[in-house]
Amino acid sequence: MVKVFIDGSEGTTGLRIDERIKGRDDIKVLKIDPEKRKDPEEKRKLINESDYTFLCLPDAASVEDAKLVDPDNTRTVIIDASTAHRTDPDWAYGLPELEGSFREKIKQGRKIAVPGCYASGFMMIVYPLVKEGIISPDYPLCCTALSGYSGAGKKAIEMYEGEGKTEDLFAPREYALSQQHKHLKEMKAIAGLSAEPAFIPIVDDYYSGMIVNIPLFSRLMNKKMSPEQLRDFYFGYYKNEKFINVREYGAESEGNGFLAANKFSGRDDAEIFVTGNEERILVSARFDNLGKGASGAAMQCLNIKLGCDEGKGLIL
Repeated sequence: MVKVFIDGSEGTTGLRIDERIKGRDDIKVLKIDPEKRKDPEEKRKLINESDYTFLCLPDAASVEDAKLVDPDNTRTVIIDASTAHRTDPDWAYGLPELEGSFREKIKQGRKIAVPGCYASGFMMIVYPLVKEGIISPDYPLCCTALSGYSGAGKKAIEMYEGEGKTEDLFAPREYALSQQHKHLKEMKAIAGLSAEPAFIPIVDDYYSGMIVNIPLFSRLMNKKMSPEQLRDFYFGYYKNEKFINVREYGAESEGNGFLAANKFSGRDDAEIFVTGNEERILVSARFDNLGKGASGAAMQCLNIKLGCDEGKGLIL
């Protein structure tokens, strides 16, 4: 039985990880005294006692926690759900489906960075296109994404669910209008782009689930494809991946031509749709911002390290 410590277990990501661990007989969770949850020495003790530590913390706190691993500790694996280490080459990027080298680095490494929620959908779509030369690294990418409010953290959840909810919280709200969203750095670096995409994130009045959209102009693609051909490309690319389901072309008809962003709320996998026409193609990734976009991805990485089924304890 392996020992797991979750630092930040009261946050949305930490709570979901704890839920996924319950009922598993191969994991023992180490609990911190609530009065000592910010005590560096108590955290140091639990981190070094654990086989695996999840960091579900703000960036600065994650950086400090990562330093608490003793120099002679050759066992503890850190799985960080913050933004802090996602573009650090010493850390494995926790989206194993992108290609074999990502899964191998997770298997072999002791430092794993869980991707951002928006970045997960962006990478599922864009990474294969750049890798296979379908678009150039300097393609002028634009990404529009819609998420439930749980991804914004405890304060936002209290605003949406508490008394005195203001009128603007009943409508979709664009944010990060200065084009400085914290996920942009990993979008560029991991996908191998020459510039950051234009990014329009939107938060809406529902708890969880998200959809990430990438429009493509066929005239700007290195390899011109019809929507049907592009769908077949993605199907081939992800055909052996249980966490990413590429839907049949035309599958959006199941929702009468609508894609609801909350459809995968509570799940830990994702699906990809390809729609549009010969000139303008839209690729969409739909998943849960707390699932494949956070805690589900973290638990998948743990399962890879444990050598068990990647979907063990997860909802697919």
